[in-house]
Amino acid sequence: MMAELPLDQVRTLLAVVDEGTFDAAATALHVTPSAVSQRVKALEQRTGRVLLTRTKPVRPTESGEIVVRFARRLARLERDAHAELGMSGTGEPTRLPIAVNADSLATWFLPALARVPGGLRLCFELRRGDEDHTAALLREGSVMAAVTSSPDPVAGCSVRALGRMRYLPVASPGCAEAWLGTATGTPLRELIGSAPVVAFDRDDDIQDDFVRSLAGGPGASALRHFVPTSEGFVDAVVAGMGWGMVPEVQAEPMLRAGRLVRLSPEPGVDVPLFWQQWKLDFPALAAVAEAVAAVAAERLRPARAA
Repeated sequence: MMAELPLDQVRTLLAVVDEGTFDAAATALHVTPSAVSQRVKALEQRTGRVLLTRTKPVRPTESGEIVVRFARRLARLERDAHAELGMSGTGEPTRLPIAVNADSLATWFLPALARVPGGLRLCFELRRGDEDHTAALLREGSVMAAVTSSPDPVAGCSVRALGRMRYLPVASPGCAEAWLGTATGTPLRELIGSAPVVAFDRDDDIQDDFVRSLAGGPGASALRHFVPTSEGFVDAVVAGMGWGMVPEVQAEPMLRAGRLVRLSPEPGVDVPLFWQQWKLDFPALAAVAEAVAAVAAERLRPARAA
């Protein structure tokens, strides 16, 4: 017979993950830290799994992530039931956490959220992350939806293709002349591996992928600057700190103004984007998904056929 998961224990585990510590969870739940610890231990005994890593902040284990996802879905369904029964009483808006990569956030994603009907009374809580890593936030149960680069749905989620974001290899005219052979006619593949480069952060490998596709070898130069905002990244490339792969929509105005030059006539690098969300009968989430898909169809290059 399948063991039941006591709701007070499940809610307590969720509170610990959200608050980060047992003490903070106790404050949020208006119980003692000892009661929080006992509930979590009882849930671990019932499941036969370690559910939390006792670090600061506390983080769920792989098994804990499953219970956390269950807890968040349960909380969502409970709120919906209260609303349908007229028991909510507070008139509070619905919080909708979404993970999105910085370049989408800086270019097309906010106009999509602006199209969601205001009557739904949604509060968006955006979590920024690289498109390769936003799916991890879904697995953890930290967000209800995410823009990802993975077509493989996270357990309990649906997935739909949004389109492709194109990145162009560009540099300021001065950087291109000094480092990348525009004045000498030296082939780009012979120089780009040693030219200074701008990257978003240490997880940003699109510049390395471009260099490897062009010239082989280990990737872009070790002389690299990390600028962890989309707008700051573009500003750093325009300022001549190094070359970089800039989203086409951000690069084009700078190219027309002569503040950037393209380093290669090749089309660029396309990153496919997908929308993943919890499988819930939740009208507000469905409305957001439709708005996101509509704006993506306008602003991104079409998704390639499977």
